[in-house]
Amino acid sequence: ALTSLTGLTHLDLFGARITDYGTSCLRYFKKLQSLELCGGSITDAGVKNIKDLTSMMSLNLSQNSHLTDGALEFISGMTALISLNISNTRVTNAGLQHLRPLKNLTSLSLQACKVTWPEIRKLQATALPNLAGVRLD
Repeated sequence: ALTSLTGLTHLDLFGARITDYGTSCLRYFKKLQSLELCGGSITDAGVKNIKDLTSMMSLNLSQNSHLTDGALEFISGMTALISLNISNTRVTNAGLQHLRPLKNLTSLSLQACKVTWPEIRKLQATALPNLAGVRLD
């Protein structure tokens, strides 16, 4: 029944244990600007399902422990993103390259990920000058 709400701009499914199948239903929300999908069992395939939601400005995928660098590749097309939280995932330094197209990004949370400050600083200096708020620890 949610799929009929195509004008939806904000959706908070924090702790709702959304799966990859559940994310396939979200592709109808083309106007979605803010999405919280924390604490689910989403994999990279689930992020692929939402990759065309290019109006997205705030995305929280934290505590989805199956997400890897591959998820960032799908997120790279969401160039309107201002805020991204991918804490408590399997994202590594190698995946940071996929964030380079996100020129509007100002806030990035990577707590409990295998990411280091030198790589974040390099990304800020070379690709993301607007990135001011970063959380790693």
